Amino acid sequence: MTYRGAAIPALIGGVLLTALLWWAGASTEALHLQGATDALGGRVVAELQQWLTPWSYDPPTSVRFGSGVLGEIGDPAGGDATRYLSLYETALQIRFAAVFVFFVSGAMLLVRRLPPVGGRLPAALLALWGWGVVAGTLAVTVSAPWLIASQGRGSYRFLPQLAGVISSGRQMLVVTALLASLATVFAARVVARSQGPLPREAVPVRAARLAATVGTAVIALSLVVLSYESVAAELQTSFSGSGRFSEPGDLLRQWLLLGAWSAPAGVSFGDWLLYRAADVLLLALVWTALRRLPAMLTRVTVPAMATATVCVTVLGLLASQLLRVALDGSTLKWDLMYLSAGIGDGVPAALVWGVAAGAAATVTLRAAGGRGPTADTPAAEPEPARP
Repeated sequence: MTYRGAAIPALIGGVLLTALLWWAGASTEALHLQGATDALGGRVVAELQQWLTPWSYDPPTSVRFGSGVLGEIGDPAGGDATRYLSLYETALQIRFAAVFVFFVSGAMLLVRRLPPVGGRLPAALLALWGWGVVAGTLAVTVSAPWLIASQGRGSYRFLPQLAGVISSGRQMLVVTALLASLATVFAARVVARSQGPLPREAVPVRAARLAATVGTAVIALSLVVLSYESVAAELQTSFSGSGRFSEPGDLLRQWLLLGAWSAPAGVSFGDWLLYRAADVLLLALVWTALRRLPAMLTRVTVPAMATATVCVTVLGLLASQLLRVALDGSTLKWDLMYLSAGIGDGVPAALVWGVAAGAAATVTLRAAGGRGPTADTPAAEPEPARP
């Protein structure tokens, strides 16, 4: 599929994702009504407000106090009462614009290299879903400095604040990105009908398995090695500093750790092993996807493999987190909103390690591409007999 053909569904998905996030943020005003608390309950309303606030133009209390709106109380600079509110609005404008730009850029590449035709519809839908979550996380990251400055505390522990802002708003991204991916795939199928045949590459079986193993090993480096309790603690506390950019440990955890685990303590080995099944599920999904992905792409390139591997890692994280919700729900007496608070964690780390895993898998695939029989390619049609 050409870039011009891929641009149409990507633009449709980007507009829909941006509109859905804006609508979700505007819905926070309805949660402030007394009827919402009576109907949903105080705990559910508080949890929903936490989900929606990162996408709302309604400034939080910290920004209102910091801007001096309420009788010039707590104005850090003692100046114009509206400038901090203006910074907050600027941060939201950058956030929504960045969501659109990031989603369209990645969706164009995915639709072009992984068009939803010829048995690739489920793969394309899942990849676009994962990319929608990544695009939203990148948008939150880009707009974070303006949001921190709007609270009047930009010079105090900037890096820990940045880590906290990056981890916000992920739950709504999971839902809205799924809806945007559905619209993108539907539009891409319509456009693909006029693009002609979209071939697949012939991929050797042994090379595909070796590439999947190498890519999965890169993901396991973060999930198994760096995420171990003692290693993660060392990573978070070893880098110290002073001043505005002190304490970068929280930010490093955001971008380097895909999980967290420790040796069994206080629980039976069977329960500990059952909880580790979520990590096994993530690695199994990544290996299976990397094994089949090269044969689904119209052309195996580093950008396409890296982007698709990021999406696969994000979806693997979501699957493992849903499994943990199911495991915790059998023992903890909390509502579903509380248990699902961790959905979407680890997306920044999935971006870093997914790019590294995709690049490593591509290099391995090209280096071992001449060995073994081909697989996952359509059989050649026999030539018609000549008279």
